[in-house]
Amino acid sequence: MEELSELKLKVLDLLKEDARRSPALLSTLLGVDEEEVKTSIAELERDHVIVKYATVVNWGKVEDEKVTALIEVQITPERGRGFEGIAERIYLFPQVKSVYLMSGAYDLLVEVEGASLREVANFVSEKLSPIDSVLSTKTNFILKKYKQDGIIFEERQEDNRLLISP
Repeated sequence: MEELSELKLKVLDLLKEDARRSPALLSTLLGVDEEEVKTSIAELERDHVIVKYATVVNWGKVEDEKVTALIEVQITPERGRGFEGIAERIYLFPQVKSVYLMSGAYDLLVEVEGASLREVANFVSEKLSPIDSVLSTKTNFILKKYKQDGIIFEERQEDNRLLISP
């Protein structure tokens, strides 16, 4: 893995905050030529450092709400491949949004999205649990998201109560 230049790291930070920033705006913010910014972005995309530009959606504000679960999975690593083969088998399911190798009490953290609690539960019981190397699962449903990717979803309420002192 090559070390990224200071310019590329700054471009990544600014795009992480807001992926809609144009190369012209980035060049102004960074005090460099727009072509340098365009070249840096193209190289970051080519090298798969920038993989995708995505929108963070507050599904709580939309009627088409989705159910998201975080599933803790304990597995037996495969000989010669370790956790890689099982992780790949799991992340290829369309319901799976993210898979992380973890330290601690479980091996993988799997983020799954479905239309209902039953759909997610069926995924766990019919697809995930039957995999030979899966020893156990623990499903945690997300009830409400307060903050994601640095973005706070709820507007803070001002505390308008009167102070009472003894």
